[in-house]
Amino acid sequence: MEAWIEGLIAGVSLPVIFLIIAACIYVLGKGADILVAEAVTLSVRWGVPKLMIGATIVSLGTTLPEATVSVLAAVRGYPGLALGNAVGSVICDTGLILGIACVLQPLPLDRSVVNRQGWIQLGAGFLLVLACFPYGSPESVWSQGGRLPRLVGVLFLGLLVVYLVLSIRWSRRANGGVSAMDTVHEDSTGAGVVLLKLAGGIVLVILASKVLIPTVTETALRLKIPDSIIAATVVAFGTSLPELVTALTAVRRGHGELAVGNVIGADILNVLFVAGAAAAVTSGGLAAPPQFFRMLFPAMLFVLIVFRLGIVFSGDRLKRPFGVVLLIAYLAITIISYIYHGAPAGHPH
Repeated sequence: MEAWIEGLIAGVSLPVIFLIIAACIYVLGKGADILVAEAVTLSVRWGVPKLMIGATIVSLGTTLPEATVSVLAAVRGYPGLALGNAVGSVICDTGLILGIACVLQPLPLDRSVVNRQGWIQLGAGFLLVLACFPYGSPESVWSQGGRLPRLVGVLFLGLLVVYLVLSIRWSRRANGGVSAMDTVHEDSTGAGVVLLKLAGGIVLVILASKVLIPTVTETALRLKIPDSIIAATVVAFGTSLPELVTALTAVRRGHGELAVGNVIGADILNVLFVAGAAAAVTSGGLAAPPQFFRMLFPAMLFVLIVFRLGIVFSGDRLKRPFGVVLLIAYLAITIISYIYHGAPAGHPH
């Protein structure tokens, strides 16, 4: 899709490109507004904490394009790109997106839900690293790296089903997840219509992002901005745009717990769904080159541990200082990754 869009934009004048960018930003905002509003409506309708809605339905929607890209990359013979997409997504979602959201406004925490889902999030990160480790020749990890086997990918997909089933059961048992303030969102609209509207919001956000990134990149090229700067800024930022816009919209509308849930759920799904599906369709599994163990895996675990500590040491809100730490960690990881590997920590699509 990106190649087709790039071909169309190449023959368009710069003023028209600016109009396209403005239109994309508008559609992004409207799509995110719809997504957040309908997610909150579902939370009220079903009596489920907003964090759980964010960790399941919303994160499934925003992660689906990444899973598609990773599976296609693996099928086309680029398994390293598929695994990098999953790991980079966790780093970007937790470090950049959650960091920005937390700095803008302390994020409400449903302690029982965020503890349960948060431990699964951290466990998924460690599980991915352990699954890729070369146990047959541990000393080769720094020179040859490891591999996520196909069978483990299938196992991850099985764990994904278990996670979703358990999430549904926990949601049914949840109580006190909806405040009196949220009843203003209740109306007579059927749950099916609400789900369709939510899906529509997700589609708007994703499509606007897909058009915006090549458009902005083309603009930067025409303005003679170096490729390296474009890669380290526009592309790295743009690939996480759906999750970022959703999180910022949720915070702006006073539903910060939805943003927290979206990031937690997206991290879990990036391991079990994105990496799992890509490994499952690749006969040799997904290669994890040495730089994953030297840089990307430690970086991923670091941001997950910082977030976990933030939850442990916070009361009912994730405070701004933890957001600052997450942002600094993401920036440091991006700079180091760019210097040593010529690419940003953000996940490529």
